[in-house]
Amino acid sequence: MSNYKITIQETNNPTILKFDVNQFITKHQNFEYNNIDEAKESPLAQQLFYLPFVKKVYISSNFIAIERYNIVEWNDVKQEVADQIENYLNTGGIIVEEHATTKKVPVTVYTESTPNPSALKFVANKKLVTATYEYDSIEKAKTSPLATSLFHFPFVKSVFFDENYISITKYDIAEWNDVSMELRDFIKNYIENGKEIVNPDAPEVIEKSAEKVEAHFESLDNTSKEIINILEQYVKPAVASDGGNIQFQSYDENSQIVKVILQGACSGCPSSTFTLKNGIENMLKEMLPGKVNTVEAING
Repeated sequence: MSNYKITIQETNNPTILKFDVNQFITKHQNFEYNNIDEAKESPLAQQLFYLPFVKKVYISSNFIAIERYNIVEWNDVKQEVADQIENYLNTGGIIVEEHATTKKVPVTVYTESTPNPSALKFVANKKLVTATYEYDSIEKAKTSPLATSLFHFPFVKSVFFDENYISITKYDIAEWNDVSMELRDFIKNYIENGKEIVNPDAPEVIEKSAEKVEAHFESLDNTSKEIINILEQYVKPAVASDGGNIQFQSYDENSQIVKVILQGACSGCPSSTFTLKNGIENMLKEMLPGKVNTVEAING
């Protein structure tokens, strides 16, 4: 598996700082410690309490939040703390003991409709994955225990994961009114039990690690980089709200053709072609004049 990387995130509370991790560090569980005695089940939290300014430690599935005493300012120590956490994780340090007591945070899952009548979003109040994953058969889903389980429902056609939601596309044999509640309860119980969503050592997980993505980006030509940045900033948020995803595949300088991959609810959606031509294509033409002629989509 790739190395752990820490990203520092500020919060609304100036005394609390989040240290985001690029991988999951607990099985969708949460732990909260107010002092070093309470942290006896978490070697990582105990180590952090040796820092005299640490008041409280909160460990979640993909971040560590620390509340400080007012004897220091975060600007003076935050990088040191980030480096300490990163080094601890990368040397195999134990985060929490296997039978540690979790801080109970109720799992909620609700549904959202999408422009694709065959697809429905199941949104959780927890982060589920650190990248996007799509599976269109139980055979391809072997590295995702949750997707494999979902394919045991005979009406499930494809499964798409993004940060905190699952977009499921169904076959026409079932109506959402008849099956959405059953799926929602299944997903809720699965998350509550702390089961693996996608295997952390799966090849596609490693391929989508921050290091791999960054290396691929740097290998591209300047126009391709510009296209990716536009898609990330202006297109992906809107597509994600509809239960889908868009990925850059290629750019041909001679033909000026951009190829993108549509995933999740956008894959096979009746309105996706209209969105592609009247939205994304026009935007790229306007923002990159003389560089883009056509945008072609490939369903993921």
